[in-house]
Amino acid sequence: MGDLDIGSELFGSYEAELKLVQADLNQKLDQISELSGEPRKSAVRQAERSLEEAQELLDQMRIEKQNISAATRSKINQRFRNFESDIDSSKRKLKDLSSDRKALFGNRYTDEPTTDDQLEQRQQLLSGTERLDRSSQRLRDSHRIALETEDIGQGTLADLQRQREQIVHTRENILQSEGYVDRSVKTLRGMARR
Repeated sequence: MGDLDIGSELFGSYEAELKLVQADLNQKLDQISELSGEPRKSAVRQAERSLEEAQELLDQMRIEKQNISAATRSKINQRFRNFESDIDSSKRKLKDLSSDRKALFGNRYTDEPTTDDQLEQRQQLLSGTERLDRSSQRLRDSHRIALETEDIGQGTLADLQRQREQIVHTRENILQSEGYVDRSVKTLRGMARR
C-alpha cells in the first residue's frame, strides 16, 4: 500500500477486507464440490452470502476509487479490474456448482428410478403435478366464468341505463302532456263561459 496516497486509505482497507472475503469464498467453493445433499445446499448458500459481501466491497471500492488522485488511480485500476475478474470467475464457478442437480439433491432424485422408494417418490411427484394441473385448470375456469359474469353485469348495467333514459323521457312526455291538458282545460272553460 506504499504507492497509495492519503485519499486512498479507505480503498486500501476495502482491498484488504476483499482479499479476506475472497479467500473465504474460494475455500467455500472448494468445499462445495466435495459435498452433496443438504450440506451442499447449505455450503452454496454460505458461498452466495460471501459473494454478495465481495460484490458490496467491490462497489465500495469503485466509489472510493473516484477520490484517489489520477497518478495513483492508474495503478489501482489494474488491481481493481483483477478483483472484478476474480469475483466474476467465482460467480461462474458457484453457478456451475449450484446447478449440479445430482450433487445438490444426492441420489434421491434420478430420471431413471430403480428402488421402490424412488418409484414411490416419483409417483408422489407425478400425483402432485396432476393435482396442480387440475387446480390450475379450475382456476382458469373460474377466471373465465368471472370474466363472463363481468360481461353479463356490464350488459345488464347498459340495459338498466337505457331503461332509465326511457323512463326519464316518458316522465318528461307525461309532464309535457299534463301541461297541454291543463291548457286545454283552461281553453275549454274559457270557451264555456262565453
